[in-house]
Amino acid sequence: MYPRTSLRIATLLGLTFLALLGCVTLATADAAEFRRLPMRVYVDKMQAGWIGQMAGVGWGGPTEFKSNGRIIPEDQMPKWRPELINQFGQDDIYVEMTFLQTLERYGFDVSIRQAGIDFANSGYALWHANKAGRDNLRAGIAPPDSGHPQFNKHADDIDYQIEADFSGLIAPALPNLVIELGEKFGRLMNYGDGLYAGQFVGGMYAEAFFEDDPVKIVEAGLRCIPKDCQYAEMVRDMLRWYQEIPDDWQKTWLLVEDKYHRDPRYTHGLCSAPGGADAFSIDAKLNGAYIIMGLLYGKRDLDQTIIISTRCGQDSDCNPSNAAGVLFTSLGRSKLPERFTVAIDSNGKFSHTEYTFPRLIEVSEALVRSAVVRSGGRIERDTDGNEVLVIPVQEPQPTKLEHSCEPGPIANSRFTNEEMEQITALSTSKSMQAQLEKVLPGWTLSHCGPDMDPGRRAEYRGRKNVFLTHPLSREIGCVLSKTVAVPAGKKTSLRIVVANDDRGDWTLVVQAGGKTLLTKPINQETTQGGWAVVEVDLSGLAGQEVKLELANQADGWSWEAGYWAEIAVESR
Repeated sequence: MYPRTSLRIATLLGLTFLALLGCVTLATADAAEFRRLPMRVYVDKMQAGWIGQMAGVGWGGPTEFKSNGRIIPEDQMPKWRPELINQFGQDDIYVEMTFLQTLERYGFDVSIRQAGIDFANSGYALWHANKAGRDNLRAGIAPPDSGHPQFNKHADDIDYQIEADFSGLIAPALPNLVIELGEKFGRLMNYGDGLYAGQFVGGMYAEAFFEDDPVKIVEAGLRCIPKDCQYAEMVRDMLRWYQEIPDDWQKTWLLVEDKYHRDPRYTHGLCSAPGGADAFSIDAKLNGAYIIMGLLYGKRDLDQTIIISTRCGQDSDCNPSNAAGVLFTSLGRSKLPERFTVAIDSNGKFSHTEYTFPRLIEVSEALVRSAVVRSGGRIERDTDGNEVLVIPVQEPQPTKLEHSCEPGPIANSRFTNEEMEQITALSTSKSMQAQLEKVLPGWTLSHCGPDMDPGRRAEYRGRKNVFLTHPLSREIGCVLSKTVAVPAGKKTSLRIVVANDDRGDWTLVVQAGGKTLLTKPINQETTQGGWAVVEVDLSGLAGQEVKLELANQADGWSWEAGYWAEIAVESR
């Protein structure tokens, strides 16, 4: 009897041990396959990431592009003031709001074409790759071609790098989602290293939710981009130079300058040509090195991270914005000094959006829930009922290798007519159209750019009641149009009186029914008394109703305003 009882007890103990072992094995496997992030910790760190961006761009803002190819002297570094945190009008941040709005409306499966339409409809000021990409989109060049070097001579510029922060802030520990978002939003304006720069930055943010060692954070970003791209080479250089020279960032700055600013093999002739002291560069690799410089040599000190990244020069507000955003994320808002949080304006709105800071946090929190579940994770509750993000461990899968200096073929992507109708930014405001009606009754304005303050002028060069236009971009001219009936049996002509700005010139293009009738430069040589009187014969269109289109087309890109005093169709 005792042996049987002993056997039964031993069997039960064995089964219990196996069950416990199974639980341990399952728990270990779960720990290996998932990372757990309490929602309150996520929100704390995500808020800090946005605050870090605002702090970096606000502190470095006064120095932007004032020190190119030179280190900013320590005594010329601005002093931090708490009110500098309210950076609602900075392109480093407001472009991200457009991307978040697209994700909020359509979800993570939104098409790249819809993302392009939304970006085309943005109303804020842009420069370099962002501007070229948006101009391409507005001209009907759909993504990914909008960022291809054949159409965008800024493809290696800094643009997606400075606005990729959002991708990591809504994708904690999800590097493949960061990469995917780069493919969707980064290709609107960038290509090659210009794209990889943003995926690298996003990858650092994604890791900063679980890691606070700047070296490991940089290494995590590196794993998100093709290992053979030059941007990855730059990151590896920075890690190696930091290991060799851990306490003198200015020596490392000289190494960066020699290789990534002066060497033509690494600074390509798209937008930023090789240069030295005082030479401007907005190349993603050079400025990306300055982000890493602040993160590594700042040694987790908030002030020093921003100061070092700023003092490196060039785009010295964007670079500390990225660096501070990543570092602040690793800490969380609850650990930030009050000087970075006390003056935040909760009612301030980011340029051309409805997003306030509280609304931004709310949207980011909603998106992260979708991001985790979409990526194969889940949301659980702990024993106190608090939400926990259970995030699958991912091995980064970088995108394909491309070089902006030797680009691959274009995709021949173009917007359809229906898609172009959704780009409402091309429409003329009612107030502008009303001004035109007072000068040129019956004519309609389209594709008018904002430069040089277009609109009605009381007088110009001795003529009263004049209208000023400006091309939308180098490629897209401002168009005045009107449908007219050309009478049969009469000689009909179009009379146009136009002028240029004293500092520039432009090209007048006249089309009828889509056919070009005239192309004429408007400059000092083609005007008399400051004005050009242009006659276009329309007799060949007798008996037809045709749409006339008169374009103020750019000739270069300097003071391209067109002044219109008279447009008349005359028959006799």
